[in-house]
Amino acid sequence: MKKITVFILIFFITVIIYAQSGDIPGNANHGGTVSEGVNLSGAYLIPRQIFVGDRAVFVLPLPPASQNNSDIIISSPSMNLPNDPNIDFHQITLQKRTTGSRLMIEFTSFKPGELELPLIEIGGEYFSELKITVNSIITERTSPVLSAPATSLAMPGTAFMFYGTLFIVIFAVLFMIWFFIKGNIVLNELYKKWKRFRLFADMRKTEKNLRKAILKGENLRIILDKISMDFRIFLSVLTNINCRSMTAKEFKNLPADFIQYGDFLTSFFCGCDDLRFSGGNVDSQEIIRLLDDLNSFIDTTENAKNEKTQEMTA
Repeated sequence: MKKITVFILIFFITVIIYAQSGDIPGNANHGGTVSEGVNLSGAYLIPRQIFVGDRAVFVLPLPPASQNNSDIIISSPSMNLPNDPNIDFHQITLQKRTTGSRLMIEFTSFKPGELELPLIEIGGEYFSELKITVNSIITERTSPVLSAPATSLAMPGTAFMFYGTLFIVIFAVLFMIWFFIKGNIVLNELYKKWKRFRLFADMRKTEKNLRKAILKGENLRIILDKISMDFRIFLSVLTNINCRSMTAKEFKNLPADFIQYGDFLTSFFCGCDDLRFSGGNVDSQEIIRLLDDLNSFIDTTENAKNEKTQEMTA
């Protein structure tokens, strides 16, 4: 009887020791509470297929709890997060619900292949032997090479901008070539036209100012001197001959381009000199008549030159 009692006692002690030292699949007892009935085959990933560098969530379904509890969350930079050289853990959440509990591990893996997560400790429970599969877009069968350059994006207006810029560059190059060949000639012609335009414009301005001086009652003899001197300067520039020292009759010997104006200029300066050196009173109407003749000569000369230029161009 004593042997039977001793045998039963030894049997129960052996069973208790074995129960305390035995391992449960999917869990590890390290002094905390162990969840029973954990099914590793029900674990899944979100998304289902992950690659190196993807952020994913490992979900492990757990047996229902006796009552609903608040979620237990461990997130970075907490010191309780597991440490692994190939896996970066972001957050671990343990949900206990009467309808079904679950463990969620948010992570990023930097190594392809089948990896085993380190020991997870949360809420007094330990989870081990959790495995994940990480894919890689680079296979070991082929050597790694750089991908081809991406195709250019077809943006609205790109063709117009490209061909427009090309046209401007070509036009600029052709213009520079043309400028080096004929640019100096064209610039000289433009300068001559501008100089001629300023010459006639200044003479017209002088003629208008002299009319205003007559209306203001200024000295008529000074106005006559101004008419004679300014008109001679105008003719000197126009004919390229020094007309300042010429007498009235010498204007008949002008170049061929201006010989048709010789009689007019002789008559004009003779009448002007008669008024200047007569010694008598000068009538303002006679001076206005001279200014009218001057204005007519300016119009005739300018129009004749423009018509000749147009004929030469045609």
